[in-house]
Amino acid sequence: MNPSPALKITDLSFAYPAAAATGARYTLEQISLSVAAGERVGVIGVNGCGKTTLFLTICGVLAPSRGTVTVFGAPVQVGTFHPDVGFVFQNPNDQLFCPTVAADVAFGPTNLGLPADVIAARVQAALETTRTVHLAERAPHHLSGGEQRLVALAGVLAMQPRLILLDEPEAHLDRRARRELLTLLHAMPETLLIASHDFAALAEVCTRVVLLSGGRVVADDRPEAVLENAPLLAEYGLT
Repeated sequence: MNPSPALKITDLSFAYPAAAATGARYTLEQISLSVAAGERVGVIGVNGCGKTTLFLTICGVLAPSRGTVTVFGAPVQVGTFHPDVGFVFQNPNDQLFCPTVAADVAFGPTNLGLPADVIAARVQAALETTRTVHLAERAPHHLSGGEQRLVALAGVLAMQPRLILLDEPEAHLDRRARRELLTLLHAMPETLLIASHDFAALAEVCTRVVLLSGGRVVADDRPEAVLENAPLLAEYGLT
């Protein structure tokens, strides 16, 4: 018996209320996608193609206009916490708000009502994985951009999700910070969806790339088959 996919999206469409009221087109339209456990899938497309909206729908923040999303066989319901899904925001400042790094990483497990010793163990493990133990007592707003991104990821890892969504994780990082992040992502066992404009990063980390255009999936293949296809990229405004 085959295990449930990590993520299964079936005939998913979404329109923001203001757009729907005017009869405007969907932001996401008839998306169907299946991602196996352990896959690392890159999501590309021009700005406004629906990448972030797709991620917010997978998380249950936005309600589909139609269609379904399931994570490891469980349907995603809007307004319900889904512990198997973690979302690393594009801007770490949207995610980091506690007085210290350790407190930020502990925030999620604490709100799960876990015992203190379990919280401490999760925080330590997440900081070790992201190599940010030395930052534990620092204030997040005093960190560099690269450090903030790693701490934001640590906060998600402390929740122990099996599916992690990363929105432009390497944006505005210097070469050293980018390399540290890519090395970490490549070694992670979790299922990853990574929205990015950094094709070199996706080619290195991902096992598959999905191209969105106008809210639809227009390509879904091996990284080299999508990222090295110059006519395809030109057709959809990515060159």
